Formats: sequence, structure tokens, C-alpha cells
Amino acid sequence: MNKFLSLPAIIAAISGVTMALQGTLNSELYQKSSILATTLVVHIIGTVVALIAVLIARVPFLEYNWLSIPWYLYLGGVLSVVIVGLVALSIPKIGVCNATTAIIIGQVGAALIIDHLGLFGTERLAWNPWQLLGLILFAAGAKLLYT
Repeated sequence: MNKFLSLPAIIAAISGVTMALQGTLNSELYQKSSILATTLVVHIIGTVVALIAVLIARVPFLEYNWLSIPWYLYLGGVLSVVIVGLVALSIPKIGVCNATTAIIIGQVGAALIIDHLGLFGTERLAWNPWQLLGLILFAAGAKLLYT
């Protein structure tokens, strides 16, 4: 099956839609409060929702050996705070489309590097010239969207 039309790709696209919605909602919340208050409230709500999901799914949360996991794998929580804050700050200044375009270019560029180097325990997937050309064309297309 074509990777582009596979279930994981469709799930990732849905994730992108939710990220654009999340950024928009967080930005509007920030306009009515402050960036730090917005970030805190969003993460408290996310924590409650995640806790409810863990309880409903009966995930054996306490059975994991959390102390044996490399420390840097927990940085996702820190990055989540940074992401919510930066997206909420950027959208009012440049708009949802422009911010999302810049986010995607940053994500794809970082993803290529992470894959190529096999960072953080991921499988090493060396880049090829087509991917680099794709990133360049992607950036050129993003420039056309960036109004």
C-alpha cells in the first residue's frame, strides 16, 4: 500500500488538523488571559483528560519502571509547554496558516535530521537526495502560502 495513503499517514494528517485547531484555540485563550496562564490551564485540562483515559483503559500505569527510562525521554513534557506557548504567541502575530506553515517546515526539517541520525533511540533512516529536494520544494511551497 502507498505509505501516503496508509492508516498511519491518515492518523498523522488528523493529528495535523487537531494541531491547527489546538493552536487556534490556545491563541484565542491567550488573548483573553496570559501566555503562562493559558499554558498552565491547557496542560491541567490535558492531564485530567489523559488521567481519565488511563483509568478507563485500565492501563497498568504503576507497573512500569519509570526510573529505568532515560531522563531525556521525559523532555516531551517540557517541549509540550514550549510548543503550546510559542504557537499561542505566534498565531496572533502571523495568522493560523502562516504559523502552521512555519511549524510544519520546522517539523519536517527536524524529522529529517532525527531520522537520518537515528536520534533518541529511533531507527536510523538515512536521507536521500529526493528527500532533500522534497524539503526544498516544500519550503518553496510554504513560502507561497506564507502571506
